[in-house]
Amino acid sequence: MKKRAAGLLGVVMAAGALVQAAPASAGTTAPPPFCQLALGSTTSGGDLILRVLSGTVPPSAGASTWGGKDLMPDNQIKVAGGLGLQVNADQSGVSRRQYVVLGSTLNLLTYDVKGFSGEVDPASVKRTPVGGGWGDARYIENSRYNIGNKLARNSAYAVIGDNILRWTVDGTSFTRKATYAGFSAVKTMTLISQTATYDTFLANTRAGALYTIRIPVTGKPVVKVVRRTTWQGFEALVASKCGTGTMLLGVDKETGAPYLYTIGHANGTATVIKGLGKVPRTFGEVAYSRYYDDTQDYDQLSGE
Repeated sequence: MKKRAAGLLGVVMAAGALVQAAPASAGTTAPPPFCQLALGSTTSGGDLILRVLSGTVPPSAGASTWGGKDLMPDNQIKVAGGLGLQVNADQSGVSRRQYVVLGSTLNLLTYDVKGFSGEVDPASVKRTPVGGGWGDARYIENSRYNIGNKLARNSAYAVIGDNILRWTVDGTSFTRKATYAGFSAVKTMTLISQTATYDTFLANTRAGALYTIRIPVTGKPVVKVVRRTTWQGFEALVASKCGTGTMLLGVDKETGAPYLYTIGHANGTATVIKGLGKVPRTFGEVAYSRYYDDTQDYDQLSGE
């Protein structure tokens, strides 16, 4: 396991993104000095840009690197889910997987990255259609809950119209659809917590409120207000793990301004939120995604 984890860090660092926060000193329980968020950004031309954002004050951003060019047709990308990676058996490269809406069709995008240079193998790029009717989706995500390095639960989500939708993913099939109404005010959201029995999302509304939405495997969603105002400016939210809390990126697509926050373990209005400031970059991409290891449980989210 250690060899596999070390190989993964080498791959991610070579690609220009670091998933893990800096570790605490041995024998202590001190938190890391700052957390980091590995970000995948998709352009209107179907290219992928990788960045690592650091939760310092003010925030900092590493150099942008190409994660792949012409992965999708021009001017087709609408929204994208998390960007998962898997290290291959001999640790000489990785494969990536991501759900994307192209036009009105949901696709599973998969491809291989050769060696540690981050060069995509063009022959491996595959876009597998899942279904139509996705053109109005405001958000999509695939939550793959792992126990060790074994996939234990695989759920897909979308926000379309008034509804949050959930499916069980079985191979390339979406089954056991559940529909939860009453979410027309949600502007976008991001996954912040994964367990065997539920997923939790952080959502902002057009009126500016910030909520957690816990969706259990069985039963109705549990919605809690976190803040009542000022969060309406973000068209994209991306979260990564930061201890038992969350590092949150909010992107104002109208201005290209990205802002970073650290958020304590979610607990309604008592949740601690620290604004770190504006990231010293201007973002002009269409879709923003967490870049994560989807084969080992250490990178799973635990923000609620």
